[in-house]
Formats: sequence, structure tokens, C-alpha cells
Amino acid sequence: MQRLLADLDDPQDRLPPVIHVAGTNGKGSTQAFIRAGLEAAGLRVHAYTSPHLAWFNERIRLAGALISDDLLAATLAEVESVNAGRPITFFEVTTAAAFLAFSRVPADFTLLEVGLGGRLDATNVVAQPRLTVITPISVDHTQYLGETLPEIAGEKAGILKRLVPCVVARQDDAALAVIESRAARLGCPLSVAGQHWTIAREGDALVFQDERGLLDLPLPGLPGPFQIDNAGTAVAALRELGFGQPEAAAAMTG
Repeated sequence: MQRLLADLDDPQDRLPPVIHVAGTNGKGSTQAFIRAGLEAAGLRVHAYTSPHLAWFNERIRLAGALISDDLLAATLAEVESVNAGRPITFFEVTTAAAFLAFSRVPADFTLLEVGLGGRLDATNVVAQPRLTVITPISVDHTQYLGETLPEIAGEKAGILKRLVPCVVARQDDAALAVIESRAARLGCPLSVAGQHWTIAREGDALVFQDERGLLDLPLPGLPGPFQIDNAGTAVAALRELGFGQPEAAAAMTG
């Protein structure tokens, strides 16, 4: 992946500020909430996610709109041409194409969702993201990530970068200990669910609380009780980026 990106003139180094999202559960929903909040602030947001639900184009959003068929085809063809038949995975080609497209279209933020794990993921090539986010971690893909929760958490926590703040969703103690240990080594400020912020349903609303105060928010538009935690993680990320009530409320319904 690094070789291919170098041959493409390192587009990952020319991205708008990156918010990198890893975890086992809720990555896509959390990223969608964050994107809605940023766009409500009038910002242009690139977003990379996987897998797609109906159309491949869903994986790549350029400044708020799905990449067009023509641009997607042209960018993938450019990446394949530069790769020149050398061994490469489908996800690496797609990620490189996303980076290339993102680097050529102006935007205010780039949202990157990890494909698998974190430490060795194709998305984990941005030297200095603006923010990292870790959603709930559980045991998955043990053939690739390890058989125990601490091992898997170590792979997910591989997206942490020196001095870059990280928002952490509610975690099992074993997973959180691994994240906290890596953050301490790298000097990463943490914003952890249950320690630095909370979110709860109260009637037909959500109440988010952190050191800056309380936010009364609408219920999330995405269905499922687990979306409350995803929404809280997204709001914590928006707060870390300096946004407040209007953007947090828009994230719930956007």
C-alpha cells in the first residue's frame, strides 16, 4: 500500500483534516452522525466507508456527494495503471482511489472508516489525523486480529497517533486498558465514555453531558437502542472539534 501511494505521489498527505474511525461495532453509524453534524455547520466533508449497501459509489463521498460513476471508474483505472499488475488487495485499490479523489477536491474534513482492525489497515497511513475515534470493540475476525479482546483492542488502537486526541466509546475494561496504555505512551488526550462524557435517553430526548455542560438533543434518526451510544460518541467527537448544540442536534437527525 505504501509503495502504491508513493507512486501516486502520496495523496494521503494532501487530504483535508482527517477523522479516523475504528472499532468493531457502530463505525458506520458513528461516522454518519459526525458527517451530519459537520455538514450542518456548512462544511464540506469527504467520507470513506465500507462495505456499501447498494452501490459501490457509497464508499466514497466527495464534499458531501457520492462519487460519480465516471470519476469512480477513471480514478480506479488510474490506480490500477500505476499499480501495474503488482500484488494488491481490492480494499487497498479502493482506498488508494479514495485518497486520490479526496486529494483533488477541496473540502474541510475527511472521514475515514477502518476496513479491518486498524494497525495494519490500508486507511492507517495518515501521519497526523485531526482526531481518532474508537467505537465499541468486541471479539471479531480472530484469524486476523487475535483471539482475545486485549489483542483485538491493540489492533484497533493502532490508529492512535502521537499527541492526536482520541474519542473512545463505551468499552469493556480489558479493551479500555489497552487503549489507555497506548494513549499514555503516545501522549494522546482521551475523551472516554463514562469518564469524560455521558449520554442517556430521558423520555423523548437525549441528554449529553461533558465538562462543558449539558446538551439536550433529539433522539437519533437511525433506529436501535445501540444508536444512543453511537450518537454519544459522535457528539463527543464534534465537541472535541469545537462544535456545540446546533451541530450536535443536527447530527442526530441528519
